[in-house]
Amino acid sequence: MQWALIVLAVAAFGGLGLAAIRLKGAPHPPTWMALGHGTIAAIGLGLLIYAALTTSLPTIALVALGCLILAALGGVTLFAGFHLQGKALPIPLVIGHGLIAITGVILLLLGVVRP
Repeated sequence: MQWALIVLAVAAFGGLGLAAIRLKGAPHPPTWMALGHGTIAAIGLGLLIYAALTTSLPTIALVALGCLILAALGGVTLFAGFHLQGKALPIPLVIGHGLIAITGVILLLLGVVRP
C-alpha cells in the first residue's frame, strides 16, 4: 500500500503539471507527458489493486481504490476521447478527474498513516 501511495503521489504531481498546461490555454498537453502520467498512475493503481487482492486493507483504502478507479476512467476518457482525437480537453472533466484522483490519494494516505 505504501508503494502504491508513493507512485500515485508522483502521478498526482505530474497531473498537476498537465492540468496547468490545459488551464493556461493549450488544447492538450504533449502526448509524451500524458502517456507518462497515465503509465505511472496505472502502475500505482495496479499496486493498490494487488494489495487489495492479497491483504486486508482498511476501509478507507478501499474507498480510495474506488476513487482512483473512477479517476482512471476519467483519464482514459480524456486521453482516448479527446487527446487522441485532437480535440481540446474539456476543462470541467480535467478538473473533475484531478479532484477525484487527489481525493483518492489523500484517502490512501490516511489509510497508510492510520491503518
